[in-house]
Amino acid sequence: MNFTKKRIWTIIAVAAILVIVGGTLINRFRFSRVPVTAETIDSMSVVEFREPEMLYGLPKDSFSIDTKRIQKNENLSDIFTACGVDYPHINEVVRQAKSIFDVRKIKVGNRYTLFSTPDSLGVVKHFVYEIDKTDFLVVSLGDSIVVRKGKKDVVTIAKTATAVIHSSMWNAMKENDINPLLAIELSEIYAWTVDFFGIGKGDYFKVIYDEYFVDDISIGVGNVRAAVFHHRRKDYYAFNYEEDSVYNFFDDAGQSLRKAFLKAPLKFSRISSTFSNGRLHPVLKIVRPHHGVDYAAPKGTPVFALGDGHVLIKGWDPKGGGNYMKIKHNSVYTTVYMHLNGFAKGIGSGSSVKQGQVIGFVGSTGLATGPHLDFRVFKNGRAINPLKMDAPAVEPVKKEHLQDYLKFIKPLQVELDALVVKK
Repeated sequence: MNFTKKRIWTIIAVAAILVIVGGTLINRFRFSRVPVTAETIDSMSVVEFREPEMLYGLPKDSFSIDTKRIQKNENLSDIFTACGVDYPHINEVVRQAKSIFDVRKIKVGNRYTLFSTPDSLGVVKHFVYEIDKTDFLVVSLGDSIVVRKGKKDVVTIAKTATAVIHSSMWNAMKENDINPLLAIELSEIYAWTVDFFGIGKGDYFKVIYDEYFVDDISIGVGNVRAAVFHHRRKDYYAFNYEEDSVYNFFDDAGQSLRKAFLKAPLKFSRISSTFSNGRLHPVLKIVRPHHGVDYAAPKGTPVFALGDGHVLIKGWDPKGGGNYMKIKHNSVYTTVYMHLNGFAKGIGSGSSVKQGQVIGFVGSTGLATGPHLDFRVFKNGRAINPLKMDAPAVEPVKKEHLQDYLKFIKPLQVELDALVVKK
């Protein structure tokens, strides 16, 4: 009887334990299967992790930053010494930088930035010097010194510009808030086509081009893709086209804008005297022929060879031309450059010269009242008016590429024609 009672109580105890354990497991299972509702997600706080703001490839938030400019007579040693850097470390910086940048060539006015620890000690950890608008030098002053060169991101922005020329190309750029460097680009593109010394009232241009920016600041004009220059009531189109891996400018018919001769032997000047069979000489005060064009320009202005050729004479003209040079271009054309202040180095009688090569500099030698270039052109030995010379063009777009070229320029020409010129 006692054995039976003990057996019953054991069974009851085991059953009770099983009920308790089973209930716990069921509750856990139910808890783990509770669904997460949209309301639950909305009520959860979201932590945003933002990317650190970088400067010269360094996290700005991690440092105290101080930007300054190089002062007169200040050198790298002065800057580092003031920051508590000892001479052995300075010498190591100079040694490592030698193959990257000559630190002796730091320029007055260029910016440099010190990255220091954000505490009361303010220990300088990095030094950054801006070499130019894009390149910079980074010196890290940790347990070991590391010197490297970096480059800022250059952003290329496609732009368009239009302007009416009232006085000069340069002024047209300034008046219309256009990068003045575009004037140089256009003058080179149209050097063989447009007479920039004879810009007339109502002349204007339209251009599609790229401009380079660093830190939202323009650093220069890039590729000119297309342009049209309205000059003397005629439109001169120019399209930058790649043919046989070489880019050149061609007009709307595929003819090259590059001629055998430049339009003028110098840039950005004015004509003070034109071709004439009877002109009052400003020094001799007598009327005699002036078979050339006088370009008034500051002393020292570079003078360019109008085209490829050989120097026939370099010397002094006893008839009043002062220092002068005569260049034979081919069997037909010869050009003469007079009143030069001096000649370019390495050029003498018999020398070969290339189109656009500097051959001398504007002066007032000989019979001259002021600095200017007396420029003359001879065709088959006879003086002709340089302003009316019709120079032959170079090779056009090849026949096998012409259809591709015309297809290429069509949208560019449509875009140019759609640009509105404010007069």
